[in-house]
Amino acid sequence: MKTIGFIGTGYMGGALATAAAKSGLDIRILLANRSSKKAQDLQEKIGGEVSDNKTVAKTADYIFLGVKPQILPEMYEGIRDILKERKDDWVIVSMVAGKDIKTLKEMFFDHPVIRIMPNMPVSVGSGLSLYAFSDDVKEEDRAFFLKLMAASGTLLESEEKYMPAIGGVTGCGPAFAAMFIEALGDGAVQCGVSRKDAYVYAAEMMKGTAELYLKTKDHPGAIKDSVCSPAGLTIEGVRTLEKLGFRSALIEALIATFEKRV
Repeated sequence: MKTIGFIGTGYMGGALATAAAKSGLDIRILLANRSSKKAQDLQEKIGGEVSDNKTVAKTADYIFLGVKPQILPEMYEGIRDILKERKDDWVIVSMVAGKDIKTLKEMFFDHPVIRIMPNMPVSVGSGLSLYAFSDDVKEEDRAFFLKLMAASGTLLESEEKYMPAIGGVTGCGPAFAAMFIEALGDGAVQCGVSRKDAYVYAAEMMKGTAELYLKTKDHPGAIKDSVCSPAGLTIEGVRTLEKLGFRSALIEALIATFEKRV
């Protein structure tokens, strides 16, 4: 039986712990958080054991780091000596923003590192998580990790150097998508649709369009063109969006997230 330890059971850490609990693997889950109540609340939902950082550091085969970057140094100091004394194999799985594999390996005594960049929809099993392995992650650990996280949604391996750029799409994108749903809903409300219904219509439209692209792999421009009849309603809307800088605004937003990360 593998022991999976989560240090940090906030939104993302809790979501990945939930996925691990749904994996069907024979595992022991340890939940540690600065607020023990948060860990207790999660334990009541998914099972596992409420624990602490030192116990996770001492016993876990896979140590998931779900803390904020500014908290990492303090957390690390509390478990550094325990990890240094361990003689067995263990793997760091980090979702700490801005900390690359090289930095993490230097901190954690050159042990194998899996860097994961999940997004908000992992909380409902529909997430998209980028991941990258350090060269020394064994094949069995790679396979186990993918099975462990399968219930979180889609997992895509990425070269680490591309993570800052891709993360703007996968990590920040849900916020942009939610703004798009909200804006479409506002427009529909202005036209007389109830707000409750308007958000559902907008979200289902977005979901369906995404599935259409993923199944057909048609260029997004071709999908747009197929909806735009000559002198029709859609091309009029597209013209208005272009006039107001819709695509340019999204491009600039993605560039801004990339520049902030690097």
